[in-house]
Amino acid sequence: MPTAIAVTSADLVLPAPDRHTPGAAVLHPPGRLDLAGALAETAALLERHGHLVVLVPPWLPTATAQRLHTVRAILETDRIALLGIDLPPLGLALLVRQLRQLSVCDFSPGVIASAARLLTHYIHAGALLGSVAKLDRIPVGLKAHARSWSPSAQFAVLAHPKPHLARLGTAGPRAAGGARASGVVPAGPGFATHLTFARGQLTSDWVTAELAPAWQVQGVMENPLPADSPGWWGTPKLVEFAAGIPDLSVLYQLVASVRREECRWCGFELIGDRCGFCAAPLQSQSPNQSQSQSPTLTASNERRTAR
Repeated sequence: MPTAIAVTSADLVLPAPDRHTPGAAVLHPPGRLDLAGALAETAALLERHGHLVVLVPPWLPTATAQRLHTVRAILETDRIALLGIDLPPLGLALLVRQLRQLSVCDFSPGVIASAARLLTHYIHAGALLGSVAKLDRIPVGLKAHARSWSPSAQFAVLAHPKPHLARLGTAGPRAAGGARASGVVPAGPGFATHLTFARGQLTSDWVTAELAPAWQVQGVMENPLPADSPGWWGTPKLVEFAAGIPDLSVLYQLVASVRREECRWCGFELIGDRCGFCAAPLQSQSPNQSQSQSPTLTASNERRTAR
């Protein structure tokens, strides 16, 4: 069986892009399952899959994160990777799907776990917001805070990979949904992506009418809004979006092109500079070695890979 990919909420599991992509395991939080049940749940996953990779974002409730570490400690196993990935909820869900796609490939559990940090660099995650008054994830200027008091205000925000915030302008042609969009589209990926979006309590088609064409995405899919999204963005008036590489062959080449090392602490294979299972850093490397382990994906070589 492939390495199991796990999350702590079912709304972080996007539909599989094909019949070969497995689902994700959902680990129940302390409020829904006691410690004994959590131990049995995790042990069963290890028995079936051999290894477990769990995405642990920093915005999880403290009790949920502590439960995951407690379960791993009590089971005394080195076959559970707890990965601290700082992405907005929908961006995290997109990364989870990519790891699920890779889990059926011929990569070892260590490579799959450490690939999460690599793939994060190729995810563009943001939201259209009705207010930035309570947004504390990216820098927000005083003018933007003041303009949030306007009932019709809308802001285009990119949280990852590079923060971007702009108010939808009051001049220029109106976008579908009533908002005017002029020069506020954040810089998009320079390679082929699919766009996933989720609507909150904001009525706007800006993401599909303006953002998707500007980013030249190959496809658009709507998904229910994750429960943690309003808290992450500081408002329920939002339309969240995330763009990422959809093609398994491209994901495979991206991961396979990085030099593999052996963790000097636990012995797992890894790519990059840190083990996904024990978090031990790779021994110091020369600048040339470090550069060789950080591949970039351009639009041209992505198209060659797709072919």
